[in-house]
This record gives sequence, structure tokens and C-alpha cells, in this order.
Amino acid sequence: MLHIGCHLSSSDGFLAMGETALSLGADTFQFFTRNPRGSRAKAIDPADAAALCALLKEHAFAPLIAHAPYTLNPCSASESTREFARITMADDLARMEFVPGQYYNFHPGSHTGQGMETGIAQITDTLNAILTPDQTTTVLLETMSGKGSEVGGRFEELRAILDRVACKDKMGVCLDTCHVSDAGYDIIGDLPGVLAEFDRVIGLSYLKAIHLNDSKNLPASHKDRHEKLGQGCIGLDALTAIVRHPALGGLPFCLETPNELPGYAAEIALMRARVQD
Repeated sequence: MLHIGCHLSSSDGFLAMGETALSLGADTFQFFTRNPRGSRAKAIDPADAAALCALLKEHAFAPLIAHAPYTLNPCSASESTREFARITMADDLARMEFVPGQYYNFHPGSHTGQGMETGIAQITDTLNAILTPDQTTTVLLETMSGKGSEVGGRFEELRAILDRVACKDKMGVCLDTCHVSDAGYDIIGDLPGVLAEFDRVIGLSYLKAIHLNDSKNLPASHKDRHEKLGQGCIGLDALTAIVRHPALGGLPFCLETPNELPGYAAEIALMRARVQD
């Protein structure tokens, strides 16, 4: 069964997002925990969160993906920036307990010239400071395109973070198709080989979610520009092979393509039809 959804605005509240997802033919969705370019977080209405939980159960949704704001950088050379990331992520995880059992995805960050080893150590320090054994949320490291001083462009970098995290059972990985293609992994010509490498380096048991995006860039460009499905350099056939791959069955697939709601509905319907062909 294909679990697929898209990124939705959280401005109207939890239940509204769930109802919008259903109207689009989705059975999962992603949302920002707060302003993606800032630090402000909207107060949570417990009744609204409970209503969403009931809707998710009624319609057998896959886990949702809460996305941390882009401004977070837990491996910045600035201690104040790292502290901001720790405080914000800890607050996000506390807020996520209003909708238990979901995913919290974040970009590992950029080491800002300190070097990959230092960046990995600082990301791990942040995670070890905020993860707790009793939390219900699984925190996802996102695969990145490897531009500049980004951490997470290689599977080995994510593995190094996971190796140092104490609460390993609270961790997972979100694979972004645009990012991994831009990073140089050949998901177009050798998807089985890429998944085998992921399994060898990280372990497929850690793979919890997929960001399903086409790319405006050629493979190994080390950029990060998403494109609508079938209109980019990855192409519809390769993306279809991803959603059909048995190793990925049951995972939530979330669209982050440059679309408004009608475009997302069309892409969701398109991928459901491709899976059934």
C-alpha cells in the first residue's frame, strides 16, 4: 500500500491539516513545527491535537512528519546558534507529544568551516542533550545534497551521528530523492544498488520516511532545487520505481515539490495510479 502526502501549512491547526490531507487523497502529511525561517511557534490547542489523533486513527494514516525550521544549525561554529537549535528542538519534541507516535525531521546542518568530524560531534551532542527514553517521537536525520559544508551528503556521515547517539531507538533517517540524486547516488540507474549501500552503511531499519521530489539539477550537482514529479532530471520512471520498491513499502512518502494544493492532489493521484499499473 502506498502511503503518500505532501507538505501542508500548519497555520489553521492540526485538524484542518488532516482534513486537507484527506481532501487531496493523502494518508500522511508533513508540516513545519513553527515558522520555517524563524523561531515563533503557535500555541497548541490540546482539543485540536486530540481531534487530529482521532482522525489519523479513523483513516489509518501513516506517521506524520513534523519538519524543524530551516534556521536551525546544531553544528554551527557559533555557540549561540547551537544553543538556539538545542532549545528549539527540545521544545518541538515536547510539543510533539500532543500528537504522539509521529516523526520529527531535521537537516543535520552545516559545519561552517569547522570540518566534518567537528560538525558530526556537535550534532550528536545536541541529540544526546534532547532525546529522552520515554518520548514517543522518532527523530529523523535527512539525507542532504552535500552542498558547501553540509553534513549528511554521504550515508557514512549519518551513520557516524547514529553511532554516537545514546537513544538509538528514537532515531531514524528520511531519504530525500532530490538530495540523494544531487549528492551523487544513482537512484535513476541503480536504485537497488543505492538501497543496498544504504543498508550496508546505515541499515534499512533506520529508514523511516521518503521525501519524494524530482530535481532541477543533474545527478551529483551538489545543489538542492526540487522540481515537480516527472519534470526534472530524475524523471517519473525512476520515481515510480522508488514508490514501487518492496523495501520501501509501508513508509510515508511526502511531496515537497513546488506546488499549490491542486498540484499536490494531481501528483498524489498520479503516483497512486502508477503504483497500481
